[in-house]
Amino acid sequence: MSAVLLPLLAPLIAALAVLVLRRGATALALGGATLSLAGSLWLLARVAGGQAETLLLPGLPDMPLRLVAEPLTALLALAVATVGTFVLIHAVGYMKRESGLNRFYGVMSLFLAAMQTLVLAGDWVLLLAAWELIGLCSYLLIGFWFQRAEAADAAGRAFLYTRSADLGLYVAVFMLIGSAGTSEIAASTQAGGIASTAAGLLLLLAAMGKSAQVPLQDWLMRAMAGPTPVSALLHSATLVAAGAILLIRSAPLLNADALLVVGLVGGVTTVAAGIIALAERDLKRMLAASTASQYGLMLIAVGAGVPLAALLHLLAHAAIKSSLFLAAGDFQHARDGTRFDRLAGIGRTRPWTFAGFALAALALAGIPPLSGFFSKDAVIAAALSAQGAAWLGPMALAGTLLTGAYLSRSLRLLWRGTGETEVVDGSAWMRTGIWCLVILAVGLGLAFGPVEAMIDLPAPEAAGMGVVLSGLLAAVGGLALGWLMSARRLLGPIHHWAESGLPVAGGLTTLIGRPVMAVARGCERLEGRLYEAVLGVGRASLVVATYVRIGDERRIDGLIFALVASVRALGARARALQSGLIHQSLAISAVATAVTLAVLLFVSSSF
Repeated sequence: MSAVLLPLLAPLIAALAVLVLRRGATALALGGATLSLAGSLWLLARVAGGQAETLLLPGLPDMPLRLVAEPLTALLALAVATVGTFVLIHAVGYMKRESGLNRFYGVMSLFLAAMQTLVLAGDWVLLLAAWELIGLCSYLLIGFWFQRAEAADAAGRAFLYTRSADLGLYVAVFMLIGSAGTSEIAASTQAGGIASTAAGLLLLLAAMGKSAQVPLQDWLMRAMAGPTPVSALLHSATLVAAGAILLIRSAPLLNADALLVVGLVGGVTTVAAGIIALAERDLKRMLAASTASQYGLMLIAVGAGVPLAALLHLLAHAAIKSSLFLAAGDFQHARDGTRFDRLAGIGRTRPWTFAGFALAALALAGIPPLSGFFSKDAVIAAALSAQGAAWLGPMALAGTLLTGAYLSRSLRLLWRGTGETEVVDGSAWMRTGIWCLVILAVGLGLAFGPVEAMIDLPAPEAAGMGVVLSGLLAAVGGLALGWLMSARRLLGPIHHWAESGLPVAGGLTTLIGRPVMAVARGCERLEGRLYEAVLGVGRASLVVATYVRIGDERRIDGLIFALVASVRALGARARALQSGLIHQSLAISAVATAVTLAVLLFVSSSF
C-alpha cells in the first residue's frame, strides 16, 4: 500500500467502523487519528529530502485522480493529524456527559479524512470533492446540537456563506483545467496569463469564504454554537485553514496586482477582525474573531509574495489557537458558559488550564521565544518589503497590536474576579490535550529553520533589527493597552459598532442572507402553487374519469347489452320456426321461394 494513503485511510476506516459498529466510537476515533499521525510522520520522513510520491487513482478520462506527497503537502498533513489527535483526546473528557457520541466521533473522523485528502490532493477534481466533504462535515459538526435554535442557525449560516464563496472555486477550476488542458494542480498553476490571474482571484473569493475574511467573517463567530472541540479543530488546522492553504498552493497564479489585492483583503481583515475581537464579551467568539484576524495576516504574507511566511504562521497558529480553544472548553465546563462575566476569576480556580491559555496567548501575541514571535516576524518582514509595503506594513503591525490587546484583555478578565466553579468530569483528558498543544505552541519556532530548508518556496527575507523591534513593540504595546484599558476606552465611539461585528449596510445578513431566504420562500410558495395546480389537474382528471366510467357503464355497456338481448330474442324467434312439422317447413319454403322470385322479377324489370 502506498504511504500517501496512510494519513487519510486510518480516519476514514475509523469513521466507517463507527457508522457500522455503533459502539466503541471514542476508541475507534482516537485510534484512527493516532494512526493518521503516525502515517503523516512517516510520510514526511520519506519526502523530506525533496522527492515526491504520487498515487494515481481512476478518475475522469485523461484526468486521473492524484494524491501527491511532497514536503509542503506532507507537512500540512502532519499539522492536520497532530491537531486532530490532541483535539480528540480533549474531546474524550469534554464530551463525557453528552449523548450522540457515535455521530460526533464518526463525523469528526470523516472530517479528518476529508481534510487529509484536501491537503494531499494533486488534482483539482479530487480537491473539489474533498472541499465539498469538509463543508458537509463542518455543517454537521457546527449543528451537532441541532435541537438548539442557535446551533441550527449557525450551521445554516456557515453553509450559506461558504457555499456562496465556493462558486469562485468552481469557476476557477473550470478555467484552469480548460486553459492548461490538465487537472493536475502543479501543472495548471504554472500556466500564467490573464486566465490564470482571473482564476487566482476567484480562488481568493473561495478562500475568503472558508477563512472568514471581510466581509464574509460573520459566520465564524456564530459557529461557536457547536461543541468546543469542533471549534478548536475547525479554527486551527482544518476548515478555516483550507482557504489559506488554497492560496499558498496557488500563489504562482497571481501577478503583482492580484497579489496586492490578496494582501489588502488580508490587511483589512486582520484589522477589522482584531477590533471585533477586542469588543467581544464571549471568550469563544473572541477567539473566533481572532482566527479571522490571524488568517488575514497569512493573506498579507501571500500578497507580499512570500507564501512561506504564511505557511509558518499557519503552523504556529494551528498549535496556538487549538490550545486556546481547548482551554476555553475546560473553562466552559467549570462555569457552564463562555461569557467573560461568567468566567471572571476562572484563572484562579483552574490555574493549570489558565497557565496553558496564558502561554498560548503570549505565543499568539508574538512574544519571544514562543513560536508566534518567529512566524509574525516573518509576516511583518514580508509586508514591509513588499510592493505595497505602504499599505501592508502598517496593517500587519496594527493586526499585531490588536492581537496583543484582545489577548491581554481576555487574560485580565479571566484572572480578576471570583465565582463558583463546578467539578469538571474528564479533566485529565482535557488537560492532556491542552498541554500537548501548548508545548507545540511554545517550541514550534525551533522547527521553522528546518521547515524553510525543506519547503520549496521563496524564503522570507531575514528580519532586520528594525523589523524585529517594530513587531515586538507592537506586541508588547498591545498587551499593555489590553491589560490597562477597557475595550470601551480603547475603541471609543466605534465600540458599539465593533460589538455588532462591524456590519456595513446591515452586513451580509441584509445583503445576502435575507435576499436568499426571500428567494427560498418565493420558491416555496411557487412550489406550493405548482403543487396545488398539479392537484387541480389531478382532481379534474378524476372527475373526467368518473364521468367516462359512468358513460361507459350506462351508455356503451347498456347499448352492447341491449344489442345482445335483441340478438338473443331474434335467435329465440328463429328457433320457434324449427318446430319439426313438415307441412310448416314446406309452407315456409314456398313463401321464401315466392319472395325470391318476386325480387328477381322486380330487379330484372327495372333494368
